[in-house]
Amino acid sequence: MSRLESIDLTRLRWFVAVAEELHFARAARGLGISRQRLSGTVIELEEELDTKLFVPGAQPTELSADGRALLEEARVLIAAAAAAEPEARPASEDRLRVGFVPGVTVTKWERIWSGRFPDIVLELTPIPMKEQEQALRENTVDMCFVRLPIDREGMSAIPLYREVPVVVVPKDHPIALFDQVAVADLADERMQDAADLDDAAMTMELVAAVSGAAIVPHSIARLHHRKDLVYRAVTGVPETEIALAWPAARTTELVEEFVGVVRGRSERSSRSSSGPRPDRQARQQNSSGKPGVAKSAGGARKPAGAKKPAVAAKPKQGGAKQAGKRRGR
Repeated sequence: MSRLESIDLTRLRWFVAVAEELHFARAARGLGISRQRLSGTVIELEEELDTKLFVPGAQPTELSADGRALLEEARVLIAAAAAAEPEARPASEDRLRVGFVPGVTVTKWERIWSGRFPDIVLELTPIPMKEQEQALRENTVDMCFVRLPIDREGMSAIPLYREVPVVVVPKDHPIALFDQVAVADLADERMQDAADLDDAAMTMELVAAVSGAAIVPHSIARLHHRKDLVYRAVTGVPETEIALAWPAARTTELVEEFVGVVRGRSERSSRSSSGPRPDRQARQQNSSGKPGVAKSAGGARKPAGAKKPAVAAKPKQGGAKQAGKRRGR
């Protein structure tokens, strides 16, 4: 019996991802999890096996001799498990494929779905932002949490929430003394191009290396948080908006059910298959003759407690005098 047969296959897959990438951050992005979670899993695996799988302190990341041996064993076990799985059922009603772009957290909705529809697989796939629309139009996923704007032609979309922009700077930067700053306060800063959110990790590396600054959505700054960087709310920059989108022509019953989960409908709602249900055709039609789900696209609301930041810079206590003197704004 292999020493790995008692280890959860998910942990082995995560280890293989790091071993093949030899880069924790890239492997984490590919798996759609945080770097911290991936690192913690590898550490737990090392403790369980009582060995070092990666050479301590090696830059770039390097497999140890035991790590290389484990990689080969893990690949064999994963391949065997895949071969033993029953063939995927062709019926589209057996699963729902949902993509999500960087910065979107889908854990809550996954938990609700698995509790409400345990027999229907919810496949969650991380999608690069630059491929979000392509993934929908090419049927790679059935639905996707996207960052607007997208081409709305043939698409249904429900705006969910807006993201406050933040400026990321080194932790010893004077801006770190403020709770929030205006974009005008950044006029003299060396700004890094942060347009490509799929490459935000590299943007953070540049900010740390050259003591510059970058403006990104709050969720991206949180996703790529580093101990040597801080982020502060910045005003005068448009907020970004997250929406759930899908091709209108492919508005299936499962798509409607997932919309209900995201919109917070209860399990016994008349729109849920787990509660009393009217005739499906009647439910899908509204007075305009369009699917009822698409009609709700204007029902977005901000997360509870969200507030518009004031335009003026607000220094933190203890650093207000020094920071305000430096800015002179």
